[in-house]
Amino acid sequence: MHDSRLATPGADGGTQGPIPAARPAPDSAVAHRGVVLFHVSVDWYFCLHWLPLARAVQAAGYDVALMTSTTSPDLVDRIESAGIRLHAIPLSRQGMHPLREGRSLLAIRRVLRMERPALLHAIAQKPVLYGGLAARLALTPALVATLAGMGYVFTAETRRARWLRALVVFGYRRLLARPRVRVIVQNPDDQAQLRRSAGVAAVLIRGAGVDLARFQPQPPPPGQVTIVLASRMLWDKGIAEFVEAARRLRADGVDARCVLVGKPDPDNPSAVPEWQLQAWHDSGAVHWWGHRADMPAVLAQAHIVCLPSYREGLPTILIEAAAAGLPLVATDVPGCREVVRHERNGLLVPPRDALALSRALGRLAGDAALRTTYGGASRELAVAELGIERVAEETLAVYRSLLGQAPAVGGR
Repeated sequence: MHDSRLATPGADGGTQGPIPAARPAPDSAVAHRGVVLFHVSVDWYFCLHWLPLARAVQAAGYDVALMTSTTSPDLVDRIESAGIRLHAIPLSRQGMHPLREGRSLLAIRRVLRMERPALLHAIAQKPVLYGGLAARLALTPALVATLAGMGYVFTAETRRARWLRALVVFGYRRLLARPRVRVIVQNPDDQAQLRRSAGVAAVLIRGAGVDLARFQPQPPPPGQVTIVLASRMLWDKGIAEFVEAARRLRADGVDARCVLVGKPDPDNPSAVPEWQLQAWHDSGAVHWWGHRADMPAVLAQAHIVCLPSYREGLPTILIEAAAAGLPLVATDVPGCREVVRHERNGLLVPPRDALALSRALGRLAGDAALRTTYGGASRELAVAELGIERVAEETLAVYRSLLGQAPAVGGR
């Protein structure tokens, strides 16, 4: 999955809105199952995607802790107010400096020795590799490794990306194909690629789940058709193609407003410079709203949601937009096509093709009845396949398969 609106402290974590007060401790019938220690790269990513799952794990009777790098006191407060013990560790998502990486590994080892988890749940590339190393060294008895998309290393074709890809595949092969490890991916393409390239079998669980009560269909907003692309502002999200498609729509006389929502991610090599986003906004090519904290409110202003990405795990914005009952336009690539069913709840176009993108957007912008039909199908898909309850139960089943536990009475 990968698609977050947070790139700097306070940006992405806020997209989930206020986090409710922590649930009461589970009753004695489901308590004392042991510690589940989540490991992610950065606090905003955990808040955006994984906090609801962590709360479901708590409700199932596990004691939940988290180790991550921190960016914001507000996000730390949100995590701790949910009853999750937070261990702040130094961890760079992209860095490979030997001394810094060594400090990260030592910090991870200290947390593992302190928590002694029954299960370590590592999410995204670097935590998965470091978690795999910890499992290999017997620092934790069981590892769940979630690869939420294959990331820049698998989408880019630069010399550096190819070198890193070979290194990562070697790590996956050596560290993840082990008895006390379960790997989770979010789409069948990633599942097949992982088996083909690294010989690793993976369980398919579609995303991190969406709160179907929080994201609900709203009446279409009045006025000009608004097309929203909400994500981190990265070139490989198809930002350039979206801007070019917006220009083509204007040239063709289509009455639509194209909006970018999100910030650049300075730790990602594919980040779009902020000056470029501002220049597009100032020229009128697109509207750039920057970071927005309340995604349900953003989606309530949209008629169409678009994500012309080059590759995804299972993109959060498409899941949220589907739950909100919106028609979708995306590229026919892994991850996107798991949510967008062509001619059913949206339209799929080839990646890196601004002309095809503009035609699809223009078609939907000019047909309110089709938008209504596709939007209804989006909501049906979200209810049937993408709710947090379903994802939580599937994840807990993976936990139980590793720990040899039966489903708890009163738990999920």
